[in-house]
Order: sequence, then structure tokens, then C-alpha cells
Amino acid sequence: MRDREIEVTLSDDEQVHIQYSENSKEYYDISVSDGNVLTMVNANNKEWTDYIGGKPSTKDRKIVLQMPTTLLDTVTLSTTNEDISLPVLAVTGSIDISTNDGNITFESLDVGNTLTLTVKNGDISGMIGGRYEDFVIQSEVKKGDSSLPKHKDIGKKTLKVLCNNGDVDVTFVV
Repeated sequence: MRDREIEVTLSDDEQVHIQYSENSKEYYDISVSDGNVLTMVNANNKEWTDYIGGKPSTKDRKIVLQMPTTLLDTVTLSTTNEDISLPVLAVTGSIDISTNDGNITFESLDVGNTLTLTVKNGDISGMIGGRYEDFVIQSEVKKGDSSLPKHKDIGKKTLKVLCNNGDVDVTFVV
């Protein structure tokens, strides 16, 4: 995504729901693969003159993704110029979240394998489900402060954090 805030919430009926705005110039290509991978990519048919005058309103640039609380294997979210916020979320596989010029905030993320958080010009904050001892940690923070060590070798799961020009405030909860 570009220039879209992504807010993830939990679904009441264990189905995936997406709330978004589109118009004749900006729309989304949404597909589900044979392997049940949901993909949503923003697309447009703008002329160069459509870029004069600024962005659409904030409410028209927000995507609300309602996800089930069970049977999630992998979650990948990416945007630019906006934030990504997540509720308490658990997956059996991996979570990969990235934003450029935005923040990543989460209530509690629990992964089976790997959690990757990448931010440029923004902050990362939230709680990770599990014990500190459970994770191999690879953390690279440039021009900011971090609550994580740069490197930790022992653990069954992997936490990768890349943050350029921002702070990382992550804690572990059981």
C-alpha cells in the first residue's frame, strides 16, 4: 500500500472483512490465491494533473482489516506515509509488518516462528507474546533508542527489528 493507514481489528464472525474507500481514480486490486492468500494492492488510473492539490482525506486513506482470531498462519502488512496498528493477534507462522514514514503499534503479537518489524522515519511500540528467552533477536536501530539488544543468539522463535530514524519500545509478556 501507499499512503494508507492500516488498522487491524479482530473479526466477530471469524471471517475476513476489509473496509476501504475507492473512487474512479483510486481503487484496489483484491484477490485470493488458490492457497488462500489474500492480497490487496492499491491501483489507480490517474493523470499527472490528478496529483496536483494534495491527497484524499484521511478517512478515505484508511483501511480497516478485520481478521479472524483462529487459524492464521502468516500475516504481512506494508504501507508508506501512514501508521499500522494491530490488536492482540496470534499466528501459527510469521508476522511481517513494515512502514515508511509511519509508526507500528500493537497490543500483543504472538508468533509461532518469526516476527519482523521494519520502520523508516517512525517508531515501533507494543508487547510481544512470550518470554524474552523464547526469541533469537536481531535488532538494528539507527538514529533512535531501543529497548531491545542488538543481538541475542538463543531462542526457538525469531524477532527481527529494523528501525531507521525512530525509537523501539517493545516488551515481552507471558
